[in-house]
Amino acid sequence: MRRILFALSSLLGLMSAPMAATAGEAAAEREACKGCEALLELAAANPLRKEDKVRDKYRHPVDTLTFFGVGPLMKVGEYAPGGEWYSRLLGLYLGPQGHLVGLYFDPDSGAFKPETQEGIRKGAANYPADVARFTGMPAERFSAFTLGAVPEAEKGTFDRILVIRMMHNLMRWNIADSEVESMRELLKPGGLLGIVQHRAKPDAPYSYADGSKGYLREADLIKFMEVNGFELVDKSEINVNPKDSADWPAGVWTLPPTLTLKDQDRDKYLAVGESDRMTLLFRKRD
Repeated sequence: MRRILFALSSLLGLMSAPMAATAGEAAAEREACKGCEALLELAAANPLRKEDKVRDKYRHPVDTLTFFGVGPLMKVGEYAPGGEWYSRLLGLYLGPQGHLVGLYFDPDSGAFKPETQEGIRKGAANYPADVARFTGMPAERFSAFTLGAVPEAEKGTFDRILVIRMMHNLMRWNIADSEVESMRELLKPGGLLGIVQHRAKPDAPYSYADGSKGYLREADLIKFMEVNGFELVDKSEINVNPKDSADWPAGVWTLPPTLTLKDQDRDKYLAVGESDRMTLLFRKRD
């Protein structure tokens, strides 16, 4: 662990300040984070990630975070951390000199039962200790809050916010507008928001692509974000999976890691792998 932290610190010393989210081209923004990929590779190779690493072949975290231009000195919000798979990698990467913040659902949005509301609040309260316990770094390097209780001082301070495989839930729970508005307020002027989302086919009926099956149409999601104060910067096929037909009767949860049908056609779904995903990068509009 000490060797990895030393290597991270050495590489950080060679890098410039965190890249600013300006009106420049996406390629120029990623060039400003030159060296980030090497640091991400180092964090991803950490032995602490032994169990998490088996999912890397489906989730491509190094390529994804490089595409989003996540620099090691940045303040980064991970929305709806859930099982904290990405949090553990981000904690290793941002812990030394950046700042990782868990952003949790607004528990009072009307989408959740009382017991779920309490679980959301507990998740936010426990988040810094969870990431600290995994990384071995001080809990003060990490923080969290719900979008129903955003501290005023946090607004306009985030370089990046990441929304990983979660937009379908916001759509089906009818809280997407309010949650995205809160995230937009947290971003600095010109700050970037990265989305990874299960992708429906372009001609999928809306009844299938409304979030209830876990899939959204790419064009719909881009339009939604534009309406809500963002502009599309770039998109990538990093997380493409052509084996996913995106028409499973039980939705995306048919596929791993959920395998909701359990042993029914299990080998078939394991052969497909995790879902086909769009990877989109948006900038906050003034």
